[in-house]
Amino acid sequence: MSHIALQCSECAAKHTADMATLHCSECGGALDVAYNSRTQDRHSATMPNPLHSPDDAVTLGEGGAPAVSLRNLGGHLGVQRLYAKLESMNPTGSFKDRGTAVMMSVAKELGVSEVVEDSSGNAGASVAAYAARAGIRAHIFAPASAPAAKLGQIAVYGAATHLIDGDRQAVTDAAIDFAARNALVYASHNLSPYFIEGTKTFAYEIVERFGANLPRNIVIPVGNGSLFIGAHRGFSELRRVGRVSDIPRLHAAQARAVMPIAAAFEGARKPATSAGGTVAGGIAVANPPRMRQALRVLRDTGGSAVAVDESDILRWHSLLAEREGIFVEPTSAAAFAGVEALVKNGVIRRSESVLVAATGFGLKDAIPQRI
Repeated sequence: MSHIALQCSECAAKHTADMATLHCSECGGALDVAYNSRTQDRHSATMPNPLHSPDDAVTLGEGGAPAVSLRNLGGHLGVQRLYAKLESMNPTGSFKDRGTAVMMSVAKELGVSEVVEDSSGNAGASVAAYAARAGIRAHIFAPASAPAAKLGQIAVYGAATHLIDGDRQAVTDAAIDFAARNALVYASHNLSPYFIEGTKTFAYEIVERFGANLPRNIVIPVGNGSLFIGAHRGFSELRRVGRVSDIPRLHAAQARAVMPIAAAFEGARKPATSAGGTVAGGIAVANPPRMRQALRVLRDTGGSAVAVDESDILRWHSLLAEREGIFVEPTSAAAFAGVEALVKNGVIRRSESVLVAATGFGLKDAIPQRI
């Protein structure tokens, strides 16, 4: 008998744990991993794991990203304690490796031999790498307009790369159709409950690093929200077993050109997007499938969703490199621009500590020109 099931994030209906089920059959909601009570008791001092044989996990040494103090930019913002968690130190250069490691470990455990994924770059590279490690063939669907560096990284791992013209939704549709026509597993980092189980390690590491002195605010660039939701899941598990008493306020940063979560948080009925797109391609997601979950995280932690302008993203991209020696993707820079906006709006007080998820390395994207 399995120690896990899949549970709907909306109606709480239970489903058998497998790789094929990505939506609730009752209401269509996204699914999460649910552990039985004995499993939770057994893991009270450690992190619950969906694998039946954790020693057989597919790993490249992901996790352990350092949280470094940014004294120069903290002074620039007037924030006493500002930290960056350098997720670019993960094996393929982004936080996505946390989620992919668990998702592909489950796939291998269940005997999956071939998977399909769609991605604007980082997740595709991550799935390609971990699939190679696991001996699983990967088909990665990506926008034809994705940065050459990311497409090259996907290809170097030996994955079959399918470039699709059109917007991000067209890429997803093509991947789903291909998986269905060929009877393959659609290993979607946007929907897989196992991917979320991997990203929760972000929270565990923060607690290990800071102990009782957790940052009061954590700001994360959010597209689909896998790191954002995973961080909340991790902190919630730690609170449940008494390792933390309070969860930090989790804030979501989005580009103003594509800001469905920020718009919904502000009460707008329709997602806000711009035909011009954004330099922060990693968060250019117009219809995130876990948006309701992301909004619940904001409410549960007292966080805020903020949208930032392209000029501010580019300015922070330069500031991080020039003043702290940290080279990130524009997507990561959006989160730092979000900190500035949240401080300016009084949401974050200057006396409070702030940690920012620097989600991807700068060489994975075209170096943008300042405007």
